[in-house]
Amino acid sequence: MLDITDAADGQTVITTFEMTPGTCADVLDALRDAYDAVIRHQPGFLGAALHVNDAQTRIATYSRWVRREDFQAMLRTHEMRTRNRAIAAMCARFEPVMYDVAAVVTPA
Repeated sequence: MLDITDAADGQTVITTFEMTPGTCADVLDALRDAYDAVIRHQPGFLGAALHVNDAQTRIATYSRWVRREDFQAMLRTHEMRTRNRAIAAMCARFEPVMYDVAAVVTPA
């Protein structure tokens, strides 16, 4: 389970993917495989979650990294460049965005 904190350390990356319902399962399979075979083994990777909307037209991934540079280094690997090109071909678009956690809300 991911531990979300508003501590200044760490890097949060939220990536959104847009696709047709007919390709959602294929994109999700490609993402699961990328996380299992490559991403989870990269230095600085802390964890991730994959989310699919009910219309199966969007996937959002939430990942945590020790440092921004760790995420960027993963993207530059030959394996992930190849995988990202294949994933991009199945999507209308995808966009990774780096965030800082501004606040955490817990149950009362």
